[in-house]
Parts: sequence; structure tokens; C-alpha cells
Amino acid sequence: MKKLRTIGQVSQSALEDVRQWQATAAAVAAARGVIRDGVIPPNTPIGRLSDIEWGWITAGILFGWIQTRAQQAAAQELDTERTIRMSALDPDPWDVGAAMAILPELAAAFPDFDWSKPLFAWSRETMAEFLLKAMHLIRKAMLARDFSDKGITRRSNASVIARQTNAAAGGPLLALGELEEWDGA
Repeated sequence: MKKLRTIGQVSQSALEDVRQWQATAAAVAAARGVIRDGVIPPNTPIGRLSDIEWGWITAGILFGWIQTRAQQAAAQELDTERTIRMSALDPDPWDVGAAMAILPELAAAFPDFDWSKPLFAWSRETMAEFLLKAMHLIRKAMLARDFSDKGITRRSNASVIARQTNAAAGGPLLALGELEEWDGA
């Protein structure tokens, strides 16, 4: 059964769409700023841009987008790390990165395999073995990515994430174990 919303209540996905639009607009403005500020001459044809000039444009885009997403996270009291990682793209670039990272290890797991064979020539057993190994390696890469103590913007703070997750589920704004520490003090 479809859940009805109260009139005037905005959905979370609509809010996220607006936030993504704002971040994209900031990224475009930052790229234009590279030209406006004279880093790249205004009428330079894109085909004549050097790698360094493309780097300036790319840096402007990334920094403009990240700055806006970090500002949105601070204003909404969200985890900055997670907010910056949310791209609204499918497939998610973070997942693509994890999948790309495991390719050498996946190839090494099948040293005697004939990689020149087309996919439809693989047996069902070989395909299943390949997919299961790929799933295992991708899962491992995603766990390493998501639970690393090195974040994009700062060291990840697991207790902040735990508090926000607990609060989102309707619980208190506490991480697991904090209540026991507080009671014992």
C-alpha cells in the first residue's frame, strides 16, 4: 500500500535532488571561475587546452562540488564524509572504484584461464566460480573502503556514524556502548 504524505511535506529524495543540483551548480561556477579569474584565457578552444589547464578546470569542479556538499552536511548536521560520498549516480563511482581495484587480484585468482574466450563460451560452473570470487573481492574492497580510518575530508568517526544511524532509526543520539559508559560514571 502506498504511504501517503502530508501536504507540504517534502520527500528526502526531493531534498537530496535539490542538494545535488546545488552542488553541481557550484561545480560549474567553479569551473567558469577558472576562466573568469584568468587562469585560462577566456576564448581558448577546448581542443587546445593543455593537461595542466584541464587539471585546473577539474580541480575547480571537484572543489566546488565538495565545498557545497560539506556546507550542506554542516547545515543539516550530517556526516560530512557520507554526504560527500553520495553522488546520486548509478552505478555509484565509489562502487566502480572498489570493483576496479579488485581486477588484478581477480585475474590472479584464475591464472590458467583463457581470457580470450567470449563470455558465452564459459561453462556455467566457470561463470559461477568467477562471479562468486568477484563478489567476495568486491565485498572485501567495499568493507575496506567504508570502514577505513582514513576519510576524504578527515579521519572517519565511527561513533558519529553510529549515533546518526541510531537516531535515524528512532533511537537516542548515542553510539552503542555510550549509555553504559554514561551510567557507570
